[in-house]
Amino acid sequence: MLHIVLHQPEIPQNTGNIGRLCAITKSRLHLIHPLGFEITDRHLKRSGMDYWNDLDVHHHDDWQSFKNSSVGPKRLWLFSTRGENSFWNASFEEDDGLVFGNESSGIPVAIHDELAATKVVIPQFDPKLRSLNLSTSVGIATYEAMRKVIMGKGVCVDLPGVS
Repeated sequence: MLHIVLHQPEIPQNTGNIGRLCAITKSRLHLIHPLGFEITDRHLKRSGMDYWNDLDVHHHDDWQSFKNSSVGPKRLWLFSTRGENSFWNASFEEDDGLVFGNESSGIPVAIHDELAATKVVIPQFDPKLRSLNLSTSVGIATYEAMRKVIMGKGVCVDLPGVS
């Protein structure tokens, strides 16, 4: 299992899409409050559709509550546009947490400092553009981490509909 950690997300559609991704990949979603929307927001439910009920989601009052949680990941990887190391070079393992900041201001400096050793970036090929959409970034990161976890185990995975 992977853990997807959203620090104070602001846009319900992004969180709904990420929730759907987590349900599909059987990843645990951690939402660190405050959120920029109500969790019952109709856009959130619409983006997550019927997957929201199958989602393993945990709410945390703040960063410290998340870190003290008994249901958290064993290691954390911070995804940031300010990272210097590509996520392609990261050694993801089962039960790792992938941490993402919010849509408007990213992640606080204190968390950047705390996770400096495991800060990674999704490469951008056009430096004029600011960043990828949050839900796109989480999707890219989640599947790359899953690929590495599966390959690290030497496991061949049969997926429905994939030949």
